Amino acid sequence: MLILVLTNGVSGHFDILLAKENLMPLSMAGLGEQFLIKKINGKEEVRRFLENLGFVSGAQVSLVSEISGNVIVQIKESRVAISREMAQKIIV
Repeated sequence: MLILVLTNGVSGHFDILLAKENLMPLSMAGLGEQFLIKKINGKEEVRRFLENLGFVSGAQVSLVSEISGNVIVQIKESRVAISREMAQKIIV
């Protein structure tokens, strides 16, 4: 995702600032790192299922461990086990 910001410079000209936002699926996150959820991908029923577990945009999340293709995630005050496929739908 590319963000374009225009600012009014001292000389009256507009300066262009570019910021690149790094997004990745939760399944690619490093163990113990804290992230904010940016988006949930997938079908409506999958998004609703993850939302009911607390996976919503703006929530803080971290990857606790990986076991046999599944991941344990810290979300809010709980630890939740989800499949790697579900973790790939959570964009941080």
